[in-house]
Amino acid sequence: MNDTTLPREVASDLDHGLKAMGLDAALAKPLLAYLTLLVRWNRTYNLTAIRDPREMVTRHLLDSLAMAEHVSSGSLADLGTGPGLPGIPLAITHPQLQVTLVESNGKKARFMREAVRQLDLSNARVAESRAEALDEPGAYDNLTARAMDTLAGIIEVGGHLLRPGGQLLAMKGVYPHEEIAQLPAGWQVLEVRPLQVPGLVGDRHLVVVERK
Repeated sequence: MNDTTLPREVASDLDHGLKAMGLDAALAKPLLAYLTLLVRWNRTYNLTAIRDPREMVTRHLLDSLAMAEHVSSGSLADLGTGPGLPGIPLAITHPQLQVTLVESNGKKARFMREAVRQLDLSNARVAESRAEALDEPGAYDNLTARAMDTLAGIIEVGGHLLRPGGQLLAMKGVYPHEEIAQLPAGWQVLEVRPLQVPGLVGDRHLVVVERK
């Protein structure tokens, strides 16, 4: 794969976004390294439909980091993570957070293994598996799923991974009234927090669901 140089505006966009979100400016370097790798691999393997690196900053990096303050330690399984979103940005931001990147697509799993190696993310591992087939019952403090199914659907395929009292942190667009009403027994919504993503038009919410 050819060397990749990101447009100069990409670093500026990321710096402004991190500042607006109150995050450490030092995160820019590893996040840009991850983004460079993603742009390079995406040319060949179509890991994400978003091609513009500046759009990736907003819709991938900053959108993922919008939930960074809500999970900082313990263990997290990121279901259907694709090329590692939000799991890899969260692992970069919180070295004390143990992240398992759950993805059944082989190309995306190979990319993530390379990203974890190059970024030296000792707190991240790739599980090349469908969420429902991952045999690690009750192993995680938190689950997340950024673009995967309804709340009930996420719980159906990945709920077994969460310990009792653990939390599902689900990224949603508009306030998901219907999805909340359809939660299965044994699960309850603790809160729904509006998220601010610099540069992103439209609503974003983090839905925190607890396993009783």
